[in-house]
Amino acid sequence: MFFVGLRFFVKGRVGLTIVWIQDHGTMKRSLIAFAVALSLPFVLRADAPNVYAIRGAHVVTAAGAPLESGTIVIRRGVIEAVGANVAVPAEADVIDGSGLTVYPGLIDLGNTRAADQPAPQMPQDLNTTAEVERWKRAQILKPQARAADAVKVDDAELSRLAAAGITSVLALPAGDVIAGQSALVNVAAPPEQPQIGNIVDARRGLIVVKTPVAFHVSFPERPRAGGNAYPQSLMGVIAFVRQTFLDAQHRRDVVRASQGSRPRAVAGSDAIDDPALEALQPAVDGKVPVAFEANEAREILRALTVASELQLQPIVTGAREAASVAGDLKKQNVRVVYSLNYPQRPRMLAPDADEPLHALRIRAEAPKVPGVLARAGVPFAFASAGLNEPKDFVGNAGKAVKAGLSEDAAIRALTIDAARIAGVADQLGSLEKGKIANVIVTDGNLFDEKTTVNGRGRP
Repeated sequence: MFFVGLRFFVKGRVGLTIVWIQDHGTMKRSLIAFAVALSLPFVLRADAPNVYAIRGAHVVTAAGAPLESGTIVIRRGVIEAVGANVAVPAEADVIDGSGLTVYPGLIDLGNTRAADQPAPQMPQDLNTTAEVERWKRAQILKPQARAADAVKVDDAELSRLAAAGITSVLALPAGDVIAGQSALVNVAAPPEQPQIGNIVDARRGLIVVKTPVAFHVSFPERPRAGGNAYPQSLMGVIAFVRQTFLDAQHRRDVVRASQGSRPRAVAGSDAIDDPALEALQPAVDGKVPVAFEANEAREILRALTVASELQLQPIVTGAREAASVAGDLKKQNVRVVYSLNYPQRPRMLAPDADEPLHALRIRAEAPKVPGVLARAGVPFAFASAGLNEPKDFVGNAGKAVKAGLSEDAAIRALTIDAARIAGVADQLGSLEKGKIANVIVTDGNLFDEKTTVNGRGRP
């Protein structure tokens, strides 16, 4: 078995590798991935065509009813046409889609590795409590930190995602409490160009689709940032988050009261120079969502209460027990990003050791939660959130289908609904004319365990 790759570049966009898998001359095509990013000058390689057409395939558009035998035409990285009776341009490189199924590229709305950074260590030269508190505050209050600036370019870990059909991921900022801003990125950068060379920052910009997507907030019982400074408890963390957003709102009000001029003798005007509070302005103005990491039902309700009090636009991530509060989520029109990193029996636990009933119930119910959310009318998407194997992202979505989620709802959660939550539905998430050509092609149903992805079956 060997791989043949083609790459193409287009005006304003860039296509990633189109992978064919040839099995001893049989040309068995198990996955073709088209992925595109933004902002690249027009360049077209001579060995790659400018127009592609996949003809006669089963096409799942995620925008309407599937086409039993449809054709999709891609020109310069953009979908030019899709339908049952689409004319194929004479200049197109035609792919016979007989026996194949075409889907929009899958979107992972919570990847912890795309912009992973090591946890900071507290300096040893902090001598006073005030110094420790300032350092800790800087670690747990980083709304100005952008995952887009730390995205790994040409990383092998991200490249593996394309082999599982994942073409875009939400890169999460590192850290606890108020961690920073996430970014939606494509999973790989284009080949190097002469004007770019090895400059990582320039290449990083080629794969970022949108930033920021959301500010990310969590409520750990004890933040990973060390030291004995405040906050040291869950109640302290909640109070810290609430007070920070109140301070950000106060900063906004002070600026508005000054009618745009720099406030001087105004109470609380010291906050004007705080970069963290300045960074939070899009959140307190409701222009950028705030994603609250919450798994237990009480945590989810706590996040909804905080968001309502502070008039924020909330997204709940993780959401392990979201089924039990689906009514509350629906009532407040809250979007959910459900983790497909299902809980497992602890490896360190002896084979004959008992587990708490609550843990057993959560593990058994995990694949059923998406179905409950769908029936309750709660908009949701999926996140890998630490899964070690990219193929398990689709495999665990398939387990949700077996547990009661409709296949159509699962596809939408992996594609168009994810794009809507990320605010990029005008560019990605479905196979429609004018959208970026993020496309995957499989040799069977996406959730069928026998369907091969990049030459491998899913266990």
